[in-house]
Amino acid sequence: MSAKIRTRQSGIHQVQVGQNVMVIEPCNLYGCQLGDDVFVGPFVEIQKNVSVGARSKVQSHSFICEYVTIGEDCFIGHGVMFANDLFKQGAPNADPASWGRTRIGNRVSIGSGATVLAVEICDGAVIGAGAVVSKNISRKGIYAGNPARLLRTLD
Repeated sequence: MSAKIRTRQSGIHQVQVGQNVMVIEPCNLYGCQLGDDVFVGPFVEIQKNVSVGARSKVQSHSFICEYVTIGEDCFIGHGVMFANDLFKQGAPNADPASWGRTRIGNRVSIGSGATVLAVEICDGAVIGAGAVVSKNISRKGIYAGNPARLLRTLD
């Protein structure tokens, strides 16, 4: 028995963009907002209800799920993953009303391979490569590890 494969074309759909936005394809962007001078590298997915602030850069192979707000002048390294479904019932929840919200402040740098759950990260924080951010970060500093912990404060 041969079943048919259902497919959808990836690409750029219903994206609100500011001036001088650069997107390197292939990528999958839909229902999101990109501010002025934003850069998006190849093999990136940015889902609906996401906002990326002016002059921020999202490097290749990153995934930004729904309900993430990224401030201005941010750097999102290669292969950074955002997750907003916290599997509270032990399984995925298809109800968007149950998903967490993520807010990344201005001038935040997130290193390659980091995972960011539904948290808030304050302005000027630095998240090390491979870190797992599972709690709010309210103090400007350098964070690394799993779970991410403060290594040192920044002025």
